[in-house]
Amino acid sequence: MGSGMKRREFLMALGVVGLGDPGEWGGVSPSGARSAHRAHLPPGTFPQHDPARVQSVVGASHGNFERVRELVSEQPALAKASWDWGFGDWETALGAASHTGRREIAFYLIEHGARPTIFSAAMLGDLPTVEAFLAANPDLYTLHGPHGISLTRHARVGGEQARPVLDFLAGRFGPDEIPFGFEGDDDVEARYGGSYHFDMEPPLRMAVGVRNGWLMVGAGDVPSARLIQVEDDLFSPSGAPAVRFRFLVDGVRAETLVIEDGPVIATGSRG
Repeated sequence: MGSGMKRREFLMALGVVGLGDPGEWGGVSPSGARSAHRAHLPPGTFPQHDPARVQSVVGASHGNFERVRELVSEQPALAKASWDWGFGDWETALGAASHTGRREIAFYLIEHGARPTIFSAAMLGDLPTVEAFLAANPDLYTLHGPHGISLTRHARVGGEQARPVLDFLAGRFGPDEIPFGFEGDDDVEARYGGSYHFDMEPPLRMAVGVRNGWLMVGAGDVPSARLIQVEDDLFSPSGAPAVRFRFLVDGVRAETLVIEDGPVIATGSRG
């Protein structure tokens, strides 16, 4: 195995890892005939699902019902798939459908094994379930879903079918909390916006900028996740309140971004 082939790959090539007939996964049967089941080799993460397909089904569940059906019909367990958009901002396929008000997708995913939550119940207008959750633990109201989206906002996107849930939440808890946003886009952009380069392997670049009154961050060139202000020059990404984005400011301009995620600390310089 001097060629650098991993031991698992070597064993799979020999068909001795207990995964059945090696012919099913792209090998050659003893007779030399190719199996009808060898159109696709399993991904390198097998037996875990292919991460690209997991991300695809969660992304599609925001509104592309046709793609959701295609993926789930091929691999039914994808109905339960969950994707980390960054820093532990986990979102299931059902979670995506729930905060975008996609009732048809939500019902389809539940029918195919997705686990219902208080957030899906709120969007679907299932008032008895929401009441039961909150009777058992009223603090669940303060628990936000993917991307930091509140329970009330899930009910709001549910439309008229979810109106009883929305009225119940408003009557019991009052107006929904609106996370801090910015009004002075120019000042905030000048203070924090730009590209931050992190010296790691592989190299990482994170973009920070203001979009629609929100300070946002994203890997690469496009800021896509909201940052919620904790205190001056300190923020948390929506959906990951324990993570800290600490901007080190020289005068009126941030020169350094320190990301603190438990034991992980990454420092990037503004380009």
